[in-house]
Amino acid sequence: MTLSILVTGASRGIGAAIAHDLAGRGHRVGVHAGRDAAAAEAVRATLPGAGHAVVVGDVGDAGACRRIVDETVRELGGIDVLVNNAGIFEAHPVGTTSFEDWQQAWRRTLDVNLLGPANLAWLVARHLLDRPSGPEGGRLVSVGSRGAYRGEPLTPAYGASKAALHSMTQSLAVALAPHGILAAAVAPGFVETDMGRSVLDGPDGDAVRAQSPFNRVATPADVAQAVAWLATEAPLWVSGTVVDANGASYLR
Repeated sequence: MTLSILVTGASRGIGAAIAHDLAGRGHRVGVHAGRDAAAAEAVRATLPGAGHAVVVGDVGDAGACRRIVDETVRELGGIDVLVNNAGIFEAHPVGTTSFEDWQQAWRRTLDVNLLGPANLAWLVARHLLDRPSGPEGGRLVSVGSRGAYRGEPLTPAYGASKAALHSMTQSLAVALAPHGILAAAVAPGFVETDMGRSVLDGPDGDAVRAQSPFNRVATPADVAQAVAWLATEAPLWVSGTVVDANGASYLR
């Protein structure tokens, strides 16, 4: 069965890899970007299959979240699966950050990494509950982080936002189970993306790779495979789980 899937933050990195994996499985994808419509269009143009769409909007803004969902429903004919992938990672170490910058970092990080996914989850859940065919089969999948457990000393708001995202996912799994809707998350470790390239190419690169016994970091495709499995193939009975995808770099 072909599914209609909204992937946020899909104009690059992990999100783009998720979009490619899902499209390769025969599904229609809404490729979301926060601002860069051209980048999202470039991803859409390379996806296998047909019927994909580009949607643009700041997930940190509640009104934009509603427009993102409404436009995706219009372009794809509905939404069966939401993949909450969009997020930001901004350094704000407590020892060197001013109080004003500290507040701003926390506000913006929570807006994008937690409140945005929460708003999108509510909107997609309501869409599923209200659709004529009924909600059964719908799925909400979030991309969390190893940092929710290990801690993020340079970006504490990021770690806190991902811990809350995991908790929200599990709460929704319980709330939506009676309706046949799955909610689950993936918690990656360090991933080889444009944002991480400067670290991997720098003096700390070997140490970062050595965190995993595989002596490497994840590729976006590694994470995408786990997300796509939860979004399309995983049994309903894994609802509520947070899948660690960190190459055994952090065990709990």
